[in-house]
Amino acid sequence: MEQDRTATPDEPRVRLRQHGLRCTPGRLRVLALLMTSGRHLSISQAWEELTQSGSAIHPATVYRTLETLTAAGLVHAVHGPGAARYGLTGQPHHHTVCRHCGHVEGLASIHLTEAAGKIEELTGLRPDSSGSLLVYGRCADCCE
Repeated sequence: MEQDRTATPDEPRVRLRQHGLRCTPGRLRVLALLMTSGRHLSISQAWEELTQSGSAIHPATVYRTLETLTAAGLVHAVHGPGAARYGLTGQPHHHTVCRHCGHVEGLASIHLTEAAGKIEELTGLRPDSSGSLLVYGRCADCCE
């Protein structure tokens, strides 16, 4: 007889249920992709990666799923040039956004604590409710 495995809080099924969402196959696949990729992905990037991994989902389903996960607070959208990029909501972090290609990179809040304090002191601007600041520039690939 097989033993029951205890689910960990890091599993997509557990996260969906904690946020009151049904565990549909599309939601499980999209959330698992974001959890394993460790990157912020556009809708088309998420669809392409799911398709390449054999988890083909209709692009409209990827779009609706990311919107649902964002509304529930599991995922956040970062807007820059081009398509929005979606990443997991978790520890507060800031984002760097390339103005040329739109690449988004997460940056732990601890790395910008002093800078965020100085920005607030000089301008009164504070991180939003998610604790995030957006820093725009050009990524290393676009500077070559």
